[in-house]
Amino acid sequence: MFPEIGQFSLILSLFFALSLASVPLIGYWRGNRLLLETARPLTFIMSALVLVSFITLSWSFLSDDFSVLYVAQNSNSQLPVWYKFSALWGGHEGSLLLWVLILSGWCSAVAFKIKTLPEDVGPVVLSVLGMVSLGFLSFLLFTSSPFARLLPDTPVDGGDLNPLLQDFGLIVHPPVLYMGYVGFSVAFGFAVAALITGNLNASWARWARPWTAASWAFLTLGITLGSWWAYYELGWGGWWFWDPVENASFMPWLAGTALLHSLAVTEKRGVFKSWTVLLAIFTFSLSLLGAFLVRSGVLTSVHSFAADPTRGIFILVLLLVLVGGSLLLYAIRAAEVRSSVSFGASGREAWLLLNNILLTVLTLTVLLGTLYPLIFDALNLGKISVGAPYFNSVFTPIALLLMVFMAVGPLSKWHQTKLSVFLKVCSIALIVAVLSAGGIVYRYDFGVIAWLSLAVAFWVVFLSCADWFGKVSAGTKGIIPRARQLPRNYYGMILAHLGMVVTLVGIVLVSVNSHESMLRLSPGDKATVAGYDFMFDRIEQVSGPNYLSSKGQFTVYKSGKVVAILHPEKRFFTTRQQVMTEAALDAGFTRDLYVSLGERLDDSAWGVRIYVKSFVRWIWLGGLLMMVGGLLAAFDKRYRKRAGA
Repeated sequence: MFPEIGQFSLILSLFFALSLASVPLIGYWRGNRLLLETARPLTFIMSALVLVSFITLSWSFLSDDFSVLYVAQNSNSQLPVWYKFSALWGGHEGSLLLWVLILSGWCSAVAFKIKTLPEDVGPVVLSVLGMVSLGFLSFLLFTSSPFARLLPDTPVDGGDLNPLLQDFGLIVHPPVLYMGYVGFSVAFGFAVAALITGNLNASWARWARPWTAASWAFLTLGITLGSWWAYYELGWGGWWFWDPVENASFMPWLAGTALLHSLAVTEKRGVFKSWTVLLAIFTFSLSLLGAFLVRSGVLTSVHSFAADPTRGIFILVLLLVLVGGSLLLYAIRAAEVRSSVSFGASGREAWLLLNNILLTVLTLTVLLGTLYPLIFDALNLGKISVGAPYFNSVFTPIALLLMVFMAVGPLSKWHQTKLSVFLKVCSIALIVAVLSAGGIVYRYDFGVIAWLSLAVAFWVVFLSCADWFGKVSAGTKGIIPRARQLPRNYYGMILAHLGMVVTLVGIVLVSVNSHESMLRLSPGDKATVAGYDFMFDRIEQVSGPNYLSSKGQFTVYKSGKVVAILHPEKRFFTTRQQVMTEAALDAGFTRDLYVSLGERLDDSAWGVRIYVKSFVRWIWLGGLLMMVGGLLAAFDKRYRKRAGA
């Protein structure tokens, strides 16, 4: 009964999405206010129906209803209850339902705030979002329904959730990542609505900016959680692999970062309108491209969900219709999108334009490295792989150059900057950065790349502090009152930039100052890595709810004192007949101790990986700082006041 309710709710939501996509738009073209006012109730009803469908599927998982094919494939009666719930998005159909739920949630959030928008703009934005919802609901219903029944061949027990996904990371990573992915549809909706209504002044950028900042913050957190999950769950000790599906989430992040900066310039100065509209469309296109890569079967990855080419074709058609239609509309409105405001070569606009160019180049660099092997294979030219050497050699220098200019932008003034003061501050920052980084490199015997990277990090920190101090020391009110008057958007920018620095420092130090050993050890053996003594105490057999485990114990000493007791595991999941590695970590602010069990070599010996990772936590700490910065910018009070005005 419950699965049928869920399916019926999805069908109804499809019809309401169709109404939302068409009725308010007809009302705008006819000037009919009554039709325009249907946008809010249609949005709320569509979202409520999707929520009902999600709840019914959740109940099917929690109640072990194995008469539902999707539940039988991805759950098991022995699963802990929290994994039964998260198993809902452990496969293609359920993850797509989660995607649609989050999309409807963003639609409802926009509908809730629609009163702050002009009467003829808000309904058009919702209508565009209705078109996006219509596409994904059609995809879900016609190719990927999660409510298909197995009757009368209902299995006694389920096939179990993929053991790789039986982890806390699965519970939080996909929903947060989808919040970012899907959230960029709101920026797309505002851009297309601006093209439809012809309202291409600074106002639409002001409306879209907080929504874009919130989406960017969620995507930042989602990527950070994914990196952290891969680090401790996959047992190889790495935090980024340049996997094509990792790249699929990274590309919208890069384009979204450029979009945020472009929106700021459009709002403040009325320039970059073409850039901003195109970046909104481009960022949303990359989100759809990510959905295609994950769900088309063209990639084999721990992140991918489906291997059905028809689903990939559906998303490509959706991409062609939504993005192609918006680009056609942009071409029609091209004359109105042009900016007539000029600015000087030393103005903030010029620095932000340079930043946007570099971010776009970085995005295209990742896009080329991700799609080139697929295109090469599709043309029957053979199989090639593009891995870390390409990305590191091409991406790294451009990213460092971007961070150099990133710190300069906030110091400059709109339109034109007095060069004497500007050069003085930058010269002092350059000297301090080079000497500080050089002292660290000399002390720890790092290489030239580390010196350059750390110098860039110190450069950004010094210029950010100089910019803040210059703002709070101006006037006669005092530092504390002036600091309180600075908007949240400014502090969000500072936090995001400092987060980039913290992540950069983490990447540099974990690359040049980490230690790894692959050893053959038996209980009673000891290994020394980077000044730490790892004693292999014992191995024992334990039983979990749906697995059997070989659980080791390692006692770690430094200078004769115990610093950690680690318990790495090798788990055998009985239902799926799969073996998984569970690494053991002792996390610290400046280092991680990491042990994972490899294969059993004979009756007593095991292959063991031991890592001492330097400052690896700083990579994710930087991501958290960037996320907080994005949320601070999104909830700046100025947006609410201006929208109300």
